[in-house]
Amino acid sequence: MNENKKTILVTGSAGFIGFHVSKYLLIQGWHVIGIDGITDYYDIKLKKDRHKILSKFDNFVKYEFMLENFDELKSICSLHKPEIIIHLAAQAGVRFSIENPKSYLQANIIGTFNILEVSKLFEIKHLLISSSSSVYGNQETKPLNEKDNTDYPISFYAASKKSCETLSHSYSYTYKIPITILRFFTVYGPWGRPDMAIFKFTKNILNDKEIEVYNYGEMKRDFTYIDDIVLAVCKLINKVPLNDCNDYMENVNNYVPLRTINIGNSKPVELKNFIKLIEKNLNKKSIAKFIKNQKGDVLSTWADTSLLEDIIKFKPKTSLEQGIKKFVQWYLEYYK
Repeated sequence: MNENKKTILVTGSAGFIGFHVSKYLLIQGWHVIGIDGITDYYDIKLKKDRHKILSKFDNFVKYEFMLENFDELKSICSLHKPEIIIHLAAQAGVRFSIENPKSYLQANIIGTFNILEVSKLFEIKHLLISSSSSVYGNQETKPLNEKDNTDYPISFYAASKKSCETLSHSYSYTYKIPITILRFFTVYGPWGRPDMAIFKFTKNILNDKEIEVYNYGEMKRDFTYIDDIVLAVCKLINKVPLNDCNDYMENVNNYVPLRTINIGNSKPVELKNFIKLIEKNLNKKSIAKFIKNQKGDVLSTWADTSLLEDIIKFKPKTSLEQGIKKFVQWYLEYYK
């Protein structure tokens, strides 16, 4: 391990994206402090297994509690003194937010508020916060650009993410905390969440069960493979917002060291074609039930990633064919 590497705090370290980001950073020699609430929104065995893999690294320390516990969070930051925080913990799921909005209020908004508070108290050098393409709502103009209006989210999940973005802006302006908002576009891959389409489709096709295809298969998604997400996030760590603003010193009182960035594959795919690729990799046809769209689901997503490419000279490039093949291989191995 490289002793010169600094300490980084990753929230949601037993979650899908948090696990992959933490693992990459550990391999790179970072000291990673992982926090996860291990909630039962989906099978906690998956979360425990992710943390088990990370715990094999000497440079990993895990804590399992909810971020709403500010005193615990403050104590951990005081003990380990992280210089950077990657905040990936969140209550996920558009449809579940309609059934149980309070859990989103607590985990997403209160949890993020507490992260902002410790970032202020411990003078964090760069805070990276996960958001979602869902904040764009049902906008007709595509591709979606960071400057587009996000005032009309159509699910409580999206509203909670938009709220976190707004809170972050106020803290960044008031306390000059360098913050990067990460708007992820439909992330998929090995170790994913069981509530995601690729997971549910694969499981049901293998078990000869019906799959529900929303909006009669006419939805489009900008599917982004997990490895591309990880590379983009980790390349952004050292791209602190105030470092790339030429007029920072002249406008120090009014400047907001906050940046919002889309991270997507920039190649929207119809849900019907997505299913065909899963069928091809399983060598098995699905039993599809085409139904109307669900409340809160946007019809299509498509990321404009020109800002991401400009800042880190990187563009997500894993094809859907490659990504689905890798997911299916992992699924078959993990679930035997």
